[in-house]
Amino acid sequence: MKSAILISLLSAANVVAFAPATIRSKTQQLSSSNSKEGLETIATKLNPLVGFYDPLGLADQSFWNQGQEATIGFLRHAEIKHSRVAMAAFVGYCVQSTYTFPWAQTMAGGMHPSADLSPEAQWDATPLGAKYQILFVIGLLEIWDELGGSLSVGEGNHYMKGRQPGKYPPFDNFSDSVHPVLNLYDPFRISKNMPEKKREKRLLAEINNGRLAMFGIFGLLAADVVPGSVPILAGTARPYDGNIMVPFSADFSLDTNTIVGTITFVFACAALNAGKQSADAQDAEELTLAPSAVVAGSDGGVDVSIPYDAAANLAFESSDKSVEYEAFKTEFEADAAKDAGAKWAEKFAKK
Repeated sequence: MKSAILISLLSAANVVAFAPATIRSKTQQLSSSNSKEGLETIATKLNPLVGFYDPLGLADQSFWNQGQEATIGFLRHAEIKHSRVAMAAFVGYCVQSTYTFPWAQTMAGGMHPSADLSPEAQWDATPLGAKYQILFVIGLLEIWDELGGSLSVGEGNHYMKGRQPGKYPPFDNFSDSVHPVLNLYDPFRISKNMPEKKREKRLLAEINNGRLAMFGIFGLLAADVVPGSVPILAGTARPYDGNIMVPFSADFSLDTNTIVGTITFVFACAALNAGKQSADAQDAEELTLAPSAVVAGSDGGVDVSIPYDAAANLAFESSDKSVEYEAFKTEFEADAAKDAGAKWAEKFAKK
C-alpha cells in the first residue's frame, strides 16, 4: 500500500484527531457507547438499509480477556483511525497525481518526486531518511494515543476503558510538562460551542466517509497494479509494476533484521505495551476505589460485586454467631481484602 502509506502518513499528524471537543451530552454518550446495543443504534443511524452487520461476531468477543465493552472500544477506535488514514490517503493520492511541493525535500537541495510519476512511484523515490522520519512521528503519535494523553502510565483514559472511540487525546499534559504544542483537533477551540445536532451529524458522516475512503484508496491502488480491475478507472489509472504490499521494496525488505524493520517492530511493541500498562493501571485504580467485598462463588471463584457491609452481614447470618457481629465483620473484611489481593495478582500475572 505504498501510496496509502506515503500520503496518509504524511497527513496523519493533521487528521488523526478529527474528534469532537469534550462536552458530556447525549451525542457524546451515543458516540462513546461501547455496548452492543450502542453499536446497533449507531449502525441504524449510519445506514438504515444495512443496519447492524457483524457476520464474524466480533462484537461478542473478549479480546485479550478484557471483556466485551473493551473489545468494542478497540474495534470502534481502530475503524475510525483507519478511516481517517484512508481519507487522507485518498485525498493525497488525487492531489499528488497532479501537484507536488515546489520546495526542496532534502537538506542537499533534492526536490520532491515529480508528479509525472504515479503516487506509488513517488513513494519509492522518496529518500529513506524521510521515510524514517514519517515512521518516527507516527510511532510517537501511536504511543501518545495508547497512553491516553498522559506522561504517567495509568493516568490517561484508554479507549478500551471508557474513552470515546476515535477521540485522540489532547497534548495539554505534554504542553504543561515538556513543551507547548497545539492539539491535533481544533487547536484554537473554534468548535467547542458547536450545536449538538451538528456535532452528531458530523460524527456519523466521518464514519461513513471513512468507510467509503477505504474502498476508494484500494480501488485506486488496484487499478494501478492490475489493469482493468476497476473498469471505471480504466482511462485514468497509472500503471505501476512494483509491489504495493511491500512499501520498502525500493530500499530493502521490511523485516526485524533491518533498521526500518527494527524501528517499526520496537514502536509497535512500545505502543502495545503502553496501552496494556495503561489499561492495567486503570483496572488497579478501579479496584482500589471500589468499596466491594470478595466472597466465595458457587464455582469456587470470587465475586467482588457485593458491598462489604451487605456481604459481611450475609456471611454473619450464615455463621454459628459464636462471636459478636463487629468482631466478625473486622475479620471478614481482612479475609476479603486478602482474597481480593490474591485474585487480582493472579489476574495480572495471566496478562
